[in-house]
Amino acid sequence: MDEMNEQPVSRSVSVDIYDQVYRLRGVDPEHIEQLASIVDAKMRAVSSHGSTVDSLRVAVLAALNIADELVEMRRLHAELLGSLDRTQSSVRSRAGSLNGLLDEVLLERIAG
Repeated sequence: MDEMNEQPVSRSVSVDIYDQVYRLRGVDPEHIEQLASIVDAKMRAVSSHGSTVDSLRVAVLAALNIADELVEMRRLHAELLGSLDRTQSSVRSRAGSLNGLLDEVLLERIAG
């Protein structure tokens, strides 16, 4: 079989989220465990700040917190990309100026 056509093998992993065991499948069990750990931690943080024991409410509030973090990360990412673009433009401009100065110096040496 051609290696380019091979599909990643999906594997099963058990994770514990807020005292519930879930059996999930994915190509990277460690990644799934990491995600489950984040969700579990968020749910526990939400439940520790309130009196609610309704796991659905805790899950929704945890999801909102995670979504808020995602939106903030996207904003920061866009800001960093803009900063990178400005820096690259500045570097290109300065490199162009330096090339122009080098050309002038070389022409003076050749002419002189």
